[in-house]
Amino acid sequence: MYRKILGLILLSVFVVSCGSRKGTKGIATRNAEAANIIENHYDAETDFKTLSGKLRTVYQSEERTQSVNLSFRMEKDKAIWMSATVLGFPVARAYITPSRVSYYEKVSQTYFDGDFRLLSDLLGTPLDFQKLQNLLIGQAIYDLREEEFEFSQTARGFQFLPSEEGVIKKMFLLDSKTYKASAQQLAQTAENKSVTVTYSNYQEVEGKIFPEEISIIANESGSSTRIELTYRSLEFDQGELSFPFDIPSGYEEISL
Repeated sequence: MYRKILGLILLSVFVVSCGSRKGTKGIATRNAEAANIIENHYDAETDFKTLSGKLRTVYQSEERTQSVNLSFRMEKDKAIWMSATVLGFPVARAYITPSRVSYYEKVSQTYFDGDFRLLSDLLGTPLDFQKLQNLLIGQAIYDLREEEFEFSQTARGFQFLPSEEGVIKKMFLLDSKTYKASAQQLAQTAENKSVTVTYSNYQEVEGKIFPEEISIIANESGSSTRIELTYRSLEFDQGELSFPFDIPSGYEEISL
């Protein structure tokens, strides 16, 4: 179960290699209003070094619904750590860095330990750490500064659609007040895959704007899976964090 949750979160960032990078860079979009909004989106990116808290996840497929609680830790741009419990019992743990994805499940006594290239091959879609981080903190998965967009202001917010349609169809929606992501949609029509990420609510914690609820809906070949993520008890920059992770001996290696 936890493998499916982690796999879906990773699958929802099935895009090409480079994610957004904080810092000064040019904006490709020639529309001045759109360029200003894109700049505001990156200026509004939550600034922190470390983050810890709780994540409640609800996984729903056509066959079942399962709730999992996660302890969550992040060192920005360096590490994401999650420890899962069901009914108070630890069941799985994951440790993700820019070069590696590792996790294990206690019930099945299985584990995975490999880099994003290997995981990308297994899932058939390219992945990277930056995109996963962007998804979790409310930033655009793609770098909006790198291509030309058709821009419009809708009742739901500022909408961006690529001027040229590529292999992956994209849509980004930014909130008109906070400039944070409201929704992101990516689709590979040839592969019959799509994912929609919706940020239904943001919260203010220690003066920082951060997602409170994230919905991920993945569709593949007519089958739909949904994950609801709810952040709780967030703490920013509370000193150095530890990321305890050791694969127990005797566990069997698996492939996704």
